[in-house]
Order: sequence, then C-alpha cells, then structure tokens
Amino acid sequence: MTIKVAIVDYGLGNLFSINQACQQAGLSSFITSDADIISTADALILPGVGAFGDAMNSLKANNLVAPIYNFVQTGKPFMGICLGMQLLFSQSEEFGQHEGLNLIKGQIVRFPETNREGESIRVPQIQWNQIACPENQSWQNSVLKDIPEGTYMHFVHSYYAVPYNVEDILSLSEYEGIKYASAVMKDNITGIQYHPEKSAGQGIKIYQNWAHFIKNKSY
Repeated sequence: MTIKVAIVDYGLGNLFSINQACQQAGLSSFITSDADIISTADALILPGVGAFGDAMNSLKANNLVAPIYNFVQTGKPFMGICLGMQLLFSQSEEFGQHEGLNLIKGQIVRFPETNREGESIRVPQIQWNQIACPENQSWQNSVLKDIPEGTYMHFVHSYYAVPYNVEDILSLSEYEGIKYASAVMKDNITGIQYHPEKSAGQGIKIYQNWAHFIKNKSY
C-alpha cells in the first residue's frame, strides 16, 4: 500500500529534511501548496521554522488555511512539527498577539529571561533534551509508541505551548526549570515541538509509527 503524505509548502518550513525522513520511514511524501493535491493525501504534515505571525500570514496569503481545516475534518492523520505544532494553537504572544489555527486550545508563550534563581536563561533552547510521558498517560496509542521515556530529542525554539486541556499533552520536557508540553495529540492531530527528522533513530521511529497508524488506522 502506497501511503501519500503531503508536506505543506508555505515558504517557512524545513521541507527537505522532513521529506527525507518520511521517505526513510516508507512513506510516499511530496511537498505541495496545491489545495486539490492536499485533499487527496492520506496524511498531512505542517512544518515550520521562523516567527508565528509570519507563518500565519504566509498560510493565509497562499490560501492554505481552509485546505488545512478541511483536511483535519476528514479525520485523516495530521501532524505539525516545530513551528507547525505551535500554529495548531489558539494564539501566540511572539512579537505581539497573533491568532493561530485554533485546532488545539491554548497559547504559545516565550521562555522567561531568567530562571527561579534569577539567572539568565539562554533563549532559544538549542540542544538535545529529554521527553517524558505525562502522569497517568501512555504512549502506547501514539507516535511515541515503544520510544523509551527519557529519550533525547533535538530542540530549537524560543516559545513553547501551554495547552488549556492537559489531556492534549503527549510529552513533557523541562528547560531551565520550566516543564512544558513538547508534544500534543488530539483526535487525528499530533503536534511535535522537537525535530524528529533531526533526532537520529528514535526520531525516525516517530515517522515509522505514524506510517503504521496511517496504514492501519490504529497504532
């Protein structure tokens, strides 16, 4: 079975590395900004690097907001990565207040300038950092299936997500004493703050798990 995965091109994504990771996981992925092609895909990825407001403006300018909403409503798997995850949320405070896609209720906020001890925090966070499973939850039915808790993933970000519903949190990470949602999941939507495509074997496994879900409609 050929699994067609559309990667949304709106001018602000790390498209090549995500496309390579998808193909390594056995997915037939392609980069597109064509709404008609997006609608025929089996799954959709929203990538992203850069500023939240610029990304939303670019999605609107390329007439991609409605195709994304329409795709999500089909129930087919949809994944946002890095800035693409942040765009799933209601709003962001990055360089002013900006409205997001509002697919997951919550806000995007900036890491503070100092930690609890009053020491300066290096922002953005650019490092390998661990992911943990929220208490009383399981990764068994998610893209993180069989990935050991405490696995290191690669992060590059200055802002982080604060979901209004804690049940939407898939993984937690901690930076300078701040525990935050580093991945989210709601229905057919998955959002990942870190870069699986830059996180070695365990990162590629995320795409492999997602491919299995797309094919079997179950993890």
